[in-house]
Amino acid sequence: MSLTFEPGKNIAMKIPAHEYENTVRFYRDVLRFKELTGSGDTPRFEFGDKVLWLDCMPGLSQSEIWLEVITNDIGKASEYLKDKGCHRRDEIEPLPSGLKAFWISSPSNIIHLVATSDDT
Repeated sequence: MSLTFEPGKNIAMKIPAHEYENTVRFYRDVLRFKELTGSGDTPRFEFGDKVLWLDCMPGLSQSEIWLEVITNDIGKASEYLKDKGCHRRDEIEPLPSGLKAFWISSPSNIIHLVATSDDT
């Protein structure tokens, strides 16, 4: 089986605390995107065939976009990406125990969650 990568279904927007409420209001009330969460949960919105997560990040100075990439073999993907010079960034956010996934950054420092399709 050949190693494959494809876009995942999730996009995370990491937002500084001082911009968070206005950003949530923008997607909820201005653009009126369909919300996928209830009160008290991390806001998630339909974004075409993707899910846009809005995460409040105290201490962050500017917003960041994090993307999801799906692979058919997490072990081979880890070795392949390392061989291609991609930097693992597992320190940036803990992942749930048992999740077959890891963090990398692109050359322009966009964070990507690399996961298997059975974990998303």
